[in-house]
Amino acid sequence: MFQQAKRLALYILALLPFLSCEPDFDFQLVEDSNLENEVREELTELLGSLDRLILPESDAYSQIPNDLRNPITAEKVALGKFLFHETELGVAAKVTEGLKTYSCASCHHAKAGFQSGMKQGIGEGGWGFGTFGELRIANSLYPIDSIDVQPIRSPTILNTAYQDVMLWNGQFGATGTNAGTEASWTEGTPKARNNLGFQGLEIQAIAGMGVHRLNVSPENIDNGAYKALFDAAYPDIDIDQRYSLENAGLAIAAFERTVLSNEAPFQKFLKGETGLMSDDELKGAQLFFGKAKCMKCHSGPGLNGMEFHALGMNDLSGNDVIGQVDAGTAKGRGGFTNDSNDDYKFKTPTLYNLKDVQFLGHGGSFSTVREVIAYKNNAIAENNLVPTERLSDQFQALGLTDEEISQLTMFIENSLYDPNLSRYVPAFTPLGTSCFPNADEQSLLDMGCN
Repeated sequence: MFQQAKRLALYILALLPFLSCEPDFDFQLVEDSNLENEVREELTELLGSLDRLILPESDAYSQIPNDLRNPITAEKVALGKFLFHETELGVAAKVTEGLKTYSCASCHHAKAGFQSGMKQGIGEGGWGFGTFGELRIANSLYPIDSIDVQPIRSPTILNTAYQDVMLWNGQFGATGTNAGTEASWTEGTPKARNNLGFQGLEIQAIAGMGVHRLNVSPENIDNGAYKALFDAAYPDIDIDQRYSLENAGLAIAAFERTVLSNEAPFQKFLKGETGLMSDDELKGAQLFFGKAKCMKCHSGPGLNGMEFHALGMNDLSGNDVIGQVDAGTAKGRGGFTNDSNDDYKFKTPTLYNLKDVQFLGHGGSFSTVREVIAYKNNAIAENNLVPTERLSDQFQALGLTDEEISQLTMFIENSLYDPNLSRYVPAFTPLGTSCFPNADEQSLLDMGCN
């Protein structure tokens, strides 16, 4: 018994150092909680209210920015969600092998944060998918000039409800930011769709249907499975005008407005949840809204912006690029407005869900968020074609340390990452399509579709 008691006493003595750490552990928890409260207080002081950064729920239609001429309804969203992913709309392909093999989601899919998994998104004429779109290549059966590929990186549709014009140069949209640009709405080009008078998302969706040869065909609509969905979405429009490309585009835009990264940890933090962000992420948030000055351009619930800035980033380049970048595209906003003061300026994108993207910047010249932050921290332009006098006043050295760059990176990559974007992808479409976003043979194999 004595020996057992002795061993027990020694065991307790051995545990004492660990037991004595318990108050420190509790104190650390209090410290963490204090840091969360500190960040909330700083943001409230800076913005007046945390509500200015909170994304609404995706079905809170009255709280999501709407185009007054295209109010969001549940019926439009349901129709648009299907149309956005429907490969059966690709009935006007240039090459027989491309028929019904692509969709809007080919270049804007959930697995890449609703961007493209490649430097260039490929719609018609693409082959394969990989895991998150990273292995999509040009179909060898297509002439190069027939492949549907853009001379600039495909922007995301995530949080685009908070943008009134669309594309890197903002060419789509008839109101707000584009007021006074009517002379640039060139007839015979997709920009002429601005004359319909809608905001950017609506114009882009309508124009995109034509640009990417996605047709609302009679076999799919008038006598097919989509008819009831169009009837529910547009009950007040005459039958002879109801099943149109324009209404299809408006439904897609309504759906896109609901694609919000509102389940990201930072969004939950703003709503009062605790323990979702590490100390480094919280410090990264402080840097984002403070020393790093990110909020000067990336503001509002989408952490995007409606300003255009010249940051001297490279255009698309490399052996993997299909085609060439034309002068108008390279000039960004100036290529649309024809105002030299706008040359080399590009629209400020959202910063949510960048972790799954391998190519960042309008030309995909960066492969990680950290690289972009380091680039902006140094403020040395990489594109020699951009005159120094055209660079944005916001392109200034930030003086961030390596540790601060790491903390800012962790905030953007992790705290601004919504892990459940698959909720915006249907299980199947009314036409039975269940493999998204592509339906070419290699994509079906890559994605394990039957």
